[in-house]
Amino acid sequence: MLSKLRALYEGGTKRAQRFRYAILCFDLATITFVIFSSFMSRSLTIEVIDALIGLVIVADFVARFSIADRKVKFWTRPATLADLVAMVSFLAPIAGESFGFLRVLRTLRLLHAYQMLARLRVDFAFFRRHEDVILASINLCVFLFVMTGLIYATQFGRNDDIRNYADALYFTVTTLTTTGFGDITLQGTTGRLLSVGIMIFGVTLFLRLAQVLFRPTKVRYECKRCGLSLHDADAIHCKHCGATVHIDTEGLV
Repeated sequence: MLSKLRALYEGGTKRAQRFRYAILCFDLATITFVIFSSFMSRSLTIEVIDALIGLVIVADFVARFSIADRKVKFWTRPATLADLVAMVSFLAPIAGESFGFLRVLRTLRLLHAYQMLARLRVDFAFFRRHEDVILASINLCVFLFVMTGLIYATQFGRNDDIRNYADALYFTVTTLTTTGFGDITLQGTTGRLLSVGIMIFGVTLFLRLAQVLFRPTKVRYECKRCGLSLHDADAIHCKHCGATVHIDTEGLV
C-alpha cells in the first residue's frame, strides 16, 4: 500500500503526474468554492461540500504523512500547517460565527502550489523560461487571497461595507495599490490596526512582487561560454566569465 502511495506522490510515471496535477486542480477548486460560497447564505449543501472537501484534505494529509521519510520534519513544513488549519476550518461546525475566523485559514491551502514547482520545471519548458514571473504571480495571488480572507473573516457581519468576498478583495486591492477611494473602511480598533499592517507591510511586499512580475530585476539568458543563466536586465557582459551577452531589452533598462 505504501509503495503504491509513494509511486503516486513521488513517482515519475504519467499516472503519477496526472495524480499530482489533479491535487493541484483540487486546491484551486477549493479556493474558488471558498470565494463563491461567501456570496451565498449558509445552507446544508454548502455544509456538505465543506465536509467532503475536508475529508479529501484529511485523506491527502494521511497519505503524505505515511510516506514521509522524516516524520518530524514533516510537521515543520508550511504545507503541513496549511493542511491542519484547512482541515479544522472545513470540518469544524462553522455555522456559528464563533468559528468564522477559520474561513481565512482555508486560503492557506494555496501553499501547496509551491510543491508543484519542481515538477513543473521538469514537465514544461515554458515554466523553466518564465519561472521568476510565474513564481511572483503565485506569491502575489497567495498574498492577495490571504489578506482578503483575513479582512473578510474579521469584518464580515460586523462591517456593513464588507458584505461578501468581493468587497474584501476590493478593499485589499485599493489599499495595496495605494488608491484608497475611502468608500470602504475597516471599523473598530482591530480594523484600524489591520489597515495599518496592510499599509506598512502589505504595500511594500505588493510593490516588490509587482516589480518582479512586470519588470524582473534579472533576466534569463544563457551565456554561450560559461552557461550562466541569470543576468542583470542591462548587462552587456557576463559577470562570471566576461563574455559578451546579447540580451533583448526592447530599449527598457
